[in-house]
Amino acid sequence: QVQLVESGGGLVQRGGSLRLSCATSGFALDYYSYGWFRQAPGKEREGVSCINAKDGSIQYAGSVKGRFTISRDKTKNIVSLQMDSLKPDDTATYYCAAAPAGVLCSPQGYVYWGQGTPVTVSS
Repeated sequence: QVQLVESGGGLVQRGGSLRLSCATSGFALDYYSYGWFRQAPGKEREGVSCINAKDGSIQYAGSVKGRFTISRDKTKNIVSLQMDSLKPDDTATYYCAAAPAGVLCSPQGYVYWGQGTPVTVSS
């Protein structure tokens, strides 16, 4: 069965770091696009970072570029998001997702979703 399971969320102080992991099953990692998305209370879900399977390109939201790094471990079938220099504005529930190859880093293009993991950054 197809599954995406996130872990690594929690509470961290401003300037701290967290590493989110998404364990995947039922996917051939190279043939799907993968992304991390987040949704804060009262706000729309937004793309944080995505890997496009079409060409391997990586996209970051402008608000996280230089602070977050997306990666994939093909051996372990894990997609990770390293988050450094965290800010209170990063507080949200973070989701990993998968989509057929060659989609934009937008929630509307993604088909399979994990359960979400909350991240809270205190001042």
